[in-house]
Amino acid sequence: MYQHRNWQGALLDYPISKVVCVGSNYAKHIKEMGSATPAEPVVFIKPETAVCDLRQPLSIPANFGEVHHEVELAVLIGATLKQATEEHVAKAIAGYGVALDLTLRDLQAGFKKAGQPWERAKSFDNACPLSGFIPVAEFSGDPQDTELKLVINGEVRQQGSTADMIHKILPLIAYMSQYFTLRAGDVILTGTPEGVGPLRSGDKLEVSLAGHGITTRVL
Repeated sequence: MYQHRNWQGALLDYPISKVVCVGSNYAKHIKEMGSATPAEPVVFIKPETAVCDLRQPLSIPANFGEVHHEVELAVLIGATLKQATEEHVAKAIAGYGVALDLTLRDLQAGFKKAGQPWERAKSFDNACPLSGFIPVAEFSGDPQDTELKLVINGEVRQQGSTADMIHKILPLIAYMSQYFTLRAGDVILTGTPEGVGPLRSGDKLEVSLAGHGITTRVL
């Protein structure tokens, strides 16, 4: 059963709850998906049951078409945020980690075409592998200008900088809090750079944030 941990693996005293995500937050990813740049953030939620530990082997569905990887900066919320200002958001962030927003791409394409919600493509069991979190005080550098990288079987698949986000971390979380009360233990996913693609059984993954790496594999 998943529990929040720090980067070294020690348990953190935060409950696991919802994951609030933003889509279409990097211009080059929007282009590769053939989408239009939205006027406002595209927000969706993954439930607690979607969260799993990125350090454990990844179990992906086999019967719903391609499962795509989307590497993202993850933000751990440490205090309640409701209709919050950016200043409140800055004080409420407990740490930063890295996540894979796994997506059933074939299903999502069908839902988009039909104008239907994406939940089944984004919120299935194990659809949100999460790393441990680096506490804010220990995070070196600027989280709004840090590298995200995904290497699969020795090949760089995704490499980008959080500096390229369309909706930046603090205003994005403030925006989300206008609609959803965010509580300690909630996680925010902030969008993915270009290079998304399918995962296959047996793939070996190296996921990194600001030079901190995790190695895992697909069952």
